[in-house]
Amino acid sequence: MTPREIVEALNKYIVGQNEAKRAVAIALRNRYRRSQLPAEMQEEITPKNIIMAGPTGVGKTEIARRLAKLLSAPFVKVEATKFTEVGYVGRDVESMIRDLVEASVRMVKAEKLESVKVEAARAAENRLVEILANGKKPTPQNQNPLLALLPGQKSSEPEPTPAEKEQLRNRRKDVRENLRAGYMEEILVDLEMEDNGPPQELMPGMTMELNLNDMMGGILPKKTKIRRVTVKEARKILEQEEGQKLIDMDEVYSTAVERAEKEGIIFIDEIDKIAGAGAANGPDVSREGVQRDILPLVEGSTVSTKYGPIKTDYILFIAAGAFHVSKVEDLIPELQGRFPIRVNLHSLTQADFKAILSQPENAVTKQYAALLEVDHVRITFTDEALDAIAQYASMANELDENIGARRLHTILETLLEDVSYNAGGDFPMVDLSIDAAYVNNHLSPSIAGKDLKRYIV
Repeated sequence: MTPREIVEALNKYIVGQNEAKRAVAIALRNRYRRSQLPAEMQEEITPKNIIMAGPTGVGKTEIARRLAKLLSAPFVKVEATKFTEVGYVGRDVESMIRDLVEASVRMVKAEKLESVKVEAARAAENRLVEILANGKKPTPQNQNPLLALLPGQKSSEPEPTPAEKEQLRNRRKDVRENLRAGYMEEILVDLEMEDNGPPQELMPGMTMELNLNDMMGGILPKKTKIRRVTVKEARKILEQEEGQKLIDMDEVYSTAVERAEKEGIIFIDEIDKIAGAGAANGPDVSREGVQRDILPLVEGSTVSTKYGPIKTDYILFIAAGAFHVSKVEDLIPELQGRFPIRVNLHSLTQADFKAILSQPENAVTKQYAALLEVDHVRITFTDEALDAIAQYASMANELDENIGARRLHTILETLLEDVSYNAGGDFPMVDLSIDAAYVNNHLSPSIAGKDLKRYIV
């Protein structure tokens, strides 16, 4: 996609902030340009990381999130303040890279599963037919796994007669037809599933999966459990299992690591909270330490993950913060130099609020309309109502804390509280037009009494 096309796609969901949109669009296009260069030139070109400064609720996180979704790139969002907690400083900053690889693995695995979806569905249907036609309940393998290594432990069933085979064949045919017609969706079946159990917790907040069978080279039979589910749910479980058998996980891991290295995006939020003002003691020392721990990742280093080493040289880092108390210049100079592109996002105006209510494809008014239509209430907003809502949102942000576009959720919850409470879906479809008078009647008391605070978590 060209930078212009990227900005046009972002405009469908985010109002204003054109400077920030242009900056990220150019950064993403430069990745494509770099991929078209000779290998020796590619090694010399690194991403130009971006730092966005602006108040909360103006679209910093949404720009990065929509961008990653638009380009199907591995994306992870981390809070810079997380690394100021006890036990994190100087030790676990690399977890953001591991999280990025995990996100990349999930993305590549989902793509591979989608590519074998037809074959997996066919195999799952065959297994369902066998389960329903045979009518035998599976037994979980909970016996001593070492017994499976001894001779004579496996019991064999008698060979069915030709008449029994013919009867089973006809039964399978009938079951398959009924399955495809959707007549058996609510029938309960017993599925034999692998029992992995929960991961073992070594320390609070740290988990590790211990698999004895993997340690012994897979010679032990897997422990299984029986789960009773409907045919509809069983089909999903079996399709997942069959899909897993059809994909090469080693290829998934190698592709995921490569994609994370070349296309990964890490969004570091609240970076202003670790920007010190030059003090030499107290929490400012910890903040500067976190900055110095992040610096090698942004400069380019190799991080070990369970999927193999990953180079961070070509990962795009986007940092963001409100910078109310501190300034970008309060970051250590080395880290500032690794974020050469700086973008300022402006506070939202009343006109911006109105645009947010009406223009984006996922506008909050459309979301509430869709929710209430489930309970047979079809609401519409007049243009004057949108003006009034935008005015109240702007006024509330001035009277209380400025929380940006998130204020609109507060306003609409207050505005539609009575409708949401009384709508129960037990009456025919009702049309409700929200006009300026309705908005004024429901919001004026709330603004006057600053009652909106009760919706802010």
